[in-house]
Amino acid sequence: MTPAARYQASIELWDKITNARVPMDGVCGDYFRIRRFIGSKDRAEIAARAYDMMRAYARIGWWCNHIGLDDSPRSRVLLTAILIDGKTIDDLPDLFNGNKYHPDELSESESIALKKIESVELNHNDMPLDIKTECPTWAFDRLKEIYGDEFESEMHAMLQPANLDIRVNTIKIDRGNAGVSLAKDNIETAPCPYSPVGLRLKSKAYLAHSKAFKKGFIEIQDEGSQLLALICNAKPGMQVLDYCAGGGGKTLALAADMKGKGRIVAMDIEDKRLQKSKPRLTKADVHNVELRPILDETNRKWFRRQKDKFDVVLVDAPCSSSGTWRRNPDLRWHHYGPTHEAIQEMQVDILDKVKHAVKIGGRLVYATCSIFREENENQVKAFLAENENFKIIPVQQAWDDANLLSACPIDGDFLRLSPAKHQTDGFFAAILQRTA
Repeated sequence: MTPAARYQASIELWDKITNARVPMDGVCGDYFRIRRFIGSKDRAEIAARAYDMMRAYARIGWWCNHIGLDDSPRSRVLLTAILIDGKTIDDLPDLFNGNKYHPDELSESESIALKKIESVELNHNDMPLDIKTECPTWAFDRLKEIYGDEFESEMHAMLQPANLDIRVNTIKIDRGNAGVSLAKDNIETAPCPYSPVGLRLKSKAYLAHSKAFKKGFIEIQDEGSQLLALICNAKPGMQVLDYCAGGGGKTLALAADMKGKGRIVAMDIEDKRLQKSKPRLTKADVHNVELRPILDETNRKWFRRQKDKFDVVLVDAPCSSSGTWRRNPDLRWHHYGPTHEAIQEMQVDILDKVKHAVKIGGRLVYATCSIFREENENQVKAFLAENENFKIIPVQQAWDDANLLSACPIDGDFLRLSPAKHQTDGFFAAILQRTA
């Protein structure tokens, strides 16, 4: 594709993204899937531009209004070309020239408006703070209260693309040898700062082509998720329940900690997601996991009988996913599923359902990838107020129990991770112990 054709594709893709009722990663996938003629390098540039545009959604909208452009896919791509891609006004006639498969020529009004942004930056001093930090209006006061003086640094960190972290499958290999294996495939890594089983890629790479990935030596997993699995302190021979298992990422991490010994029950409301974990479990050489879809009537009856059975119950609860904004920037502006209020009701319901399954002395680990207190601390405090037979295990004690010498420098009652402080997604976890 010509550079101009890539910009035309960007306009088409952005139009589909803004009118879709599903997350943008799915829209991008569908767009390229039916356009096989678009080469891999072209796809990479077009997709990267779409994500850059979403990370600058509020600021580009502000510029449209500031210079008198209508807020349309074409206007946003024009502004992106200058404010993000670094094109000049003089470059635009070659890119927007009206040729076949190219964008239409600039109109007179567009030319007049765009001349106002010669030699300016994407950020402008006149932008309100919520615009400058790409913070949705509905979240602004809540996040200001949470982060205080660190609000801007935390929000700016969420505008950066996420690291690519991997978890080493210690059932098959140790971290050092996994790094050596990846290096042989020209994939350079460094140890993650906190997780003793984590590696962080130094640059972009196609992991799927590596021997380490094909052999099940590694799994792609954010360091925050790795730490969540580690503080469960799952040991060989234990009975462990991963109640919201999804595709099985944390199930695999728990199995590695248990060295394949003991029993893990993975449950999820979506059977299709559970079934997708089967090939991952096989490749990782994990054989002690039972998959039980929650909505299956047989499993519902089975679960009601599991009183006092599990040493660890992990609830990685449904949430707003606000902690993943750097990976999924569209989630700031679009809600594709239940409302926040409905999500909080689900969280309360799940905690109430699973509490009976925890052994006396066992752990209930509640976690979200949300940054909002309503889904995190407030839920835990409300649960403890209703369930006096549970108590909090402070984070430092959880580190010590799991012998995590390199764990995060976090103390207090709860684990709260952020891109700015820990270079992870936004994560929250509380470790609760059943006492009676």
